Amino acid sequence: MPRLSSPRGMMALDALISLKKISVRHGTKTVLDNVTLDVAAGEIVTIVGPNGSGKSTLLKSIIGALPTAAGTIRRSEDLRIGYVPQKVAINNALPLTVRRFLDMPRRVGSPQALDALNRVGAGDLGKTQVAHLSGGQLQRVLLARALLDAPNLLILDEATQGLDQQGSAQFYALIDTLRRDTGCGVLMVSHELHVVMAASDRVICLNGHVCCHGAPEQVASAPEYRALFGRGTQGALALYRHDHNHSHEH
Repeated sequence: MPRLSSPRGMMALDALISLKKISVRHGTKTVLDNVTLDVAAGEIVTIVGPNGSGKSTLLKSIIGALPTAAGTIRRSEDLRIGYVPQKVAINNALPLTVRRFLDMPRRVGSPQALDALNRVGAGDLGKTQVAHLSGGQLQRVLLARALLDAPNLLILDEATQGLDQQGSAQFYALIDTLRRDTGCGVLMVSHELHVVMAASDRVICLNGHVCCHGAPEQVASAPEYRALFGRGTQGALALYRHDHNHSHEH
């Protein structure tokens, strides 16, 4: 596994969560092998990889939904995880407002619910039927639900799937704002390389194992990364950063 330079390295002492040489199997098939990574407070770490590379499996192992076959997962004593899934099954035939949705699976106070919705820019959606939400609105509501327990680690599994490029960029900007406002760590999986690379402090390229890791620009130029994704991402990364920075200047 090529070890690209990184401001924190792969096993930070102040990590919220640290994985060391974990393996995960589905039956007799090894889905993840010898994976080591960590996430510290205040940083955004993004996992990229082709379909079937074990990205969602890795997140499910971290939150305890899947057992590991080898290795260790160390969680900080005060770890509180907010999880935004790739998709959520909602029966649109049932009347369900956003406010009631935030009471699932357990009831929360109205001030707490409103604060979470306000944080994600969805404070006016409490009475809206979930079935009537746009894709971008639903993702903000899912993020609000993840914030209800004041997490210090946000985990997002391709949370912008189905959004257009502008919607994805706005969502990642919101994640960055939450990170700065709360100091939480963020671990996210994404297939939108051009956007997510620019939104990350560190990138981990996964294909059943960690192929390479480091700062976004380093990973984008790594041979292991280019073997999986080609050479187009670095130009898109530079273009996104130019447009992103230019928009902030105005």
